[in-house]
Amino acid sequence: MAKVSPPSKPTHVASRHWSKAMCINHWAMAVSIVILIVTGFYIAKPFTVGAGETTGKFLMANIRFIHLIFGLLLCALLIWRIYLAFFSRFHADWKDFLCWTDLKNSWSAIKFYTLISREPPEHCGLYGSLQSVAYLFLFVITTIEVITGMILYGALHQAGLAKFSGAVLGPLERGIFGGLAGTRFVHGVLMWLFIIFTLIHTYLAFWYDSVFKQGTISSIVNGHFFEEAEEQKFKEG
Repeated sequence: MAKVSPPSKPTHVASRHWSKAMCINHWAMAVSIVILIVTGFYIAKPFTVGAGETTGKFLMANIRFIHLIFGLLLCALLIWRIYLAFFSRFHADWKDFLCWTDLKNSWSAIKFYTLISREPPEHCGLYGSLQSVAYLFLFVITTIEVITGMILYGALHQAGLAKFSGAVLGPLERGIFGGLAGTRFVHGVLMWLFIIFTLIHTYLAFWYDSVFKQGTISSIVNGHFFEEAEEQKFKEG
């Protein structure tokens, strides 16, 4: 009888990389941003008009309402994500956004992603050096987008939250953005930055997953990331 060899030890093991709260926040932000981009395009330049009497055409009003709802949702999600960065029970990752300050590792990351070097950069906590720059940049533009959106919202309504936003953010509108026209211009430019970031982020996520087979894409769904068994043993020790 042939001798049966014992099963080999797994080379990769799954470890929790993201909390459920971070996964939910990520996808809720992603959906909100996509809907805001689509509705923002229509508000800036309507590409269709319904047939019939003018008094019965409420498409623009409905689109603006959807844009407003998801804008407020994005604002709430941003506040929630900032809270998680400092007070998450799983991993308060605010320090991870400063990984780019390790200039040597940042240079290694640049060489790796530009295909100059085959040596992958080290991760500092949850992120690599370039990831920390990208996500910090995303937080900054999201914050400015929310602020400019609230200023535009406050200019259209004079009651409730809109009135409060106009009163609080009015000095920013006049002092930094140069009025409503400048605010609207910044709001539109940032939308294009969101589009560029989303395309690059999606491409690199799929590329990294296909090269290292660590479940990068699935990790943001189920929270688990595949790591080499020896590396995981080292972390647990």
